[in-house]
Amino acid sequence: MRIRSIRPTAVAAALPLAAAIAGTLTWVPAAEALDPTPSTGTALTAETGGVHILKKDPGGDVLAGVTFALFNSAGQQAGTGTTDADGQLTFNDLAPDVYRLKELSSGSPLHDEVDDQDVIVPPGTEAPLTIIDPFKPATVTLKAKDDKSGKLLPGSTVNIGTGDTTVLTLTTASNGTASAKLPVNSRAGTSFWAKQTKAAAGYEIYKPSKAFKARPGDPVTVTVTNAKTATTPPPTERPTDKPIQEPSDKPSAGRSGKDDASAPSASDTPTADETASSTAAPAPAGSLAHTGADATLWLIGGAGVLIAVGGGALFGARRRRTDNSSDDGSNAN
Repeated sequence: MRIRSIRPTAVAAALPLAAAIAGTLTWVPAAEALDPTPSTGTALTAETGGVHILKKDPGGDVLAGVTFALFNSAGQQAGTGTTDADGQLTFNDLAPDVYRLKELSSGSPLHDEVDDQDVIVPPGTEAPLTIIDPFKPATVTLKAKDDKSGKLLPGSTVNIGTGDTTVLTLTTASNGTASAKLPVNSRAGTSFWAKQTKAAAGYEIYKPSKAFKARPGDPVTVTVTNAKTATTPPPTERPTDKPIQEPSDKPSAGRSGKDDASAPSASDTPTADETASSTAAPAPAGSLAHTGADATLWLIGGAGVLIAVGGGALFGARRRRTDNSSDDGSNAN
């Protein structure tokens, strides 16, 4: 079936519209542009054009068996096809228009399909396109567990990255797990690391990094184990700054042999000197310091003795004098 031709002015008017539509397909730069390929069916004319597709993956390998469908601006299907062993597919005998290219199948369990793309078909040539199918992402599942019981722990946060770049951050939910899609950029798989940045409440962080490899489309599980945070039991007695007095086996002076907590200690019982000094009248200002013993009575007693001895000596002297006088009178007669 021949598609109705559209004037070149209509295609030119559609160029700004096509440029404004975003997609994942990329136009081949001029240096890498494919040479126009002759139509395998109806030859190109000045009124018709075509689209030539080269299909690759991010590693540069060509992809065979990729299926496409092409729709014109009215939404009608203009053709379908599958890439050959060289990853190529050509749509020819197309009226100049803005077409929608849709990838129906990547033909590979390792690759994803790209989003739909608008393609401008000019008259008289084939528009070359190189389309890159991304690798399917891996599905990563994070689990955080108690290192003793194996219980799944919620609230654990782990960064996952490759090289120096963090690709995603996961936090375990109430069931102790978290899942996400992990982009892979190699057919053989990509090496990643996982490092825990936050542990569940009451647990210590798992400090080492865990290395793992994820392949396109494969599921992978990362498990971190956490030990409970060590806790110090509270002291049974409150600390005090007062020194502890060791008990003595001997009873203190002035105390009975019984251990009576209410009885005063020997250091608390006043001595006899302390009692006398506490009951004596205070010394007047300017007097000598009190020695602790009252010598007034001794001084009075000593003075009395001295007076008595002196009186006795005086009495004896007078009596001898009287006796001598009597002896002199008798001798005179």
